Amino acid sequence: MSEVETQPERTALAWQRTGLGVLAVAGLLGHRAVEDRSAVVLVLAGAVALLGLAVLGGLAPRRYRRLEDRRGRVAEPRLVAAVTAVVALVALVAAAAVLTRG
Repeated sequence: MSEVETQPERTALAWQRTGLGVLAVAGLLGHRAVEDRSAVVLVLAGAVALLGLAVLGGLAPRRYRRLEDRRGRVAEPRLVAAVTAVVALVALVAAAAVLTRG
């Protein structure tokens, strides 16, 4: 099996790990919300969970199909930028939740 044949599968797994990481952060935020009885943090946790599900259920499969269709070509940069924005936003939300813990 050549490098080109395994690239879409490895990329799909990386995108799945990204989505699962975002969901893990949502779980941590949800735990914090329950501990602190904070409705705001609970809403943020729900929003982060939805972003993680969007990566897992929508963007990751779309990225895989694009790679399968375009073997050897550069993929859609807007899709990569969207997931990068999701991960950066989740990092900011998590950092804000940690820093505001009182």
